[in-house]
Amino acid sequence: MTANRSTHIRLTSHPEPNTATARFPIRWGAADPKERGPVIGSVTNPGDRNVIGAHGGSYSIYRALAISARALNPVARPDLRNTHPTTEIGPYPQWSEPGRIVSLDPWGHCVGEVFRDEIAAGVDIRPTIAVTKARLNMPEIQASLGTRLRADGGILHASGDISVTKVAIDPVWYLPGVASRFGVSEGQLRRTLFEQTGGMFPELVTRPDMSVFLPPIGNITVYIVGDVAGLADPKRRISCRVHDECNGSDVFGSDICTCRPYLVHGIEECVREAQDGGVGVIAYNRKEGRALGEVTKFLVYNARKRQEGGDSAATYFERTECVAGVQDARFQQLMPDVLHWLGIRRIDRLMSMSNMKYDAITESGIEVVERVPIPPELVPPDAQVELEAKKAAGYYTPDGGPDEESLARVKGRDLERF
Repeated sequence: MTANRSTHIRLTSHPEPNTATARFPIRWGAADPKERGPVIGSVTNPGDRNVIGAHGGSYSIYRALAISARALNPVARPDLRNTHPTTEIGPYPQWSEPGRIVSLDPWGHCVGEVFRDEIAAGVDIRPTIAVTKARLNMPEIQASLGTRLRADGGILHASGDISVTKVAIDPVWYLPGVASRFGVSEGQLRRTLFEQTGGMFPELVTRPDMSVFLPPIGNITVYIVGDVAGLADPKRRISCRVHDECNGSDVFGSDICTCRPYLVHGIEECVREAQDGGVGVIAYNRKEGRALGEVTKFLVYNARKRQEGGDSAATYFERTECVAGVQDARFQQLMPDVLHWLGIRRIDRLMSMSNMKYDAITESGIEVVERVPIPPELVPPDAQVELEAKKAAGYYTPDGGPDEESLARVKGRDLERF
């Protein structure tokens, strides 16, 4: 458990001595992974680092705690034997199309094989994507067997288990591309990221030679039902649910929103699509509370329930903005990157009513054939406030959004009735 460096601390905002150019430069968008270069965010050899930040996103802090507690050797490196993807993904043309992917490393799952020699020589290169296989088991799926769903023994089993390929993706931001996506200058983006994180990453404003950032935010998980290769086949139908994290509903079943019911509905539609020869995709993004966080979300809940006139669909977004300063901080511009990484050019059925998600997907060049709203019978009573407010704000609904009079009539339960 020896330290991997002297007690002298070198500020990361200053280059290592005698390293005018990076040993492993990153050429973002290159069609060959060797030409593109590896993403090196580890701290075991600072001279090799070519990105800002550290591997593991928000979990890098736990690594630091483990090292501080002497539970983890600071020079330990992962043994990548037998960790290679269980399913081949790509390469696809989108990986090198200019501006198509800017928030993840499309080669992140291949580094163990592509950079085998460099890793063997001591370069600490780590995967940012992992691909494995699993089975999903949810009580709602079990309950739908024999009614909405049928077991086939391959995709959906008699036990209610769903066979899936699942992918974990850590964020890797190419700063010039992210800035372009949001219509700001790279300098402005770097400065704002630096200031709004309390100066946590000084390299953002002092190291223009580093263009890649590993942000300390949550990752993306993708669940694929059916043949993964079919995602890039224009002859195969694709059903997709792009879902943003909601711990209260997704995990604990809170009935104040439609998140878990819509997620389950999306999974069911993915199963049916795969059973009919297509492919189903669930892309799960860690953006708790519209990327405002769970504390802010619960504060908004209290404000909604305690306001004069009760919890009303007519003032739904107003309460959020009063507490958070903005109605929604997810800004879906980066969301389609994972769909491009999967080789998707067309989505036949998109299980989403969100205008922001739909606009981001279609504006990125992916065709959406049909939008599928959540079935009314799956909406919990207290979630009607959220859903009707979103319809009035422009969310997709086949029968049009509510008028002001009907919107004002939609009320949720008060705090005394919980």
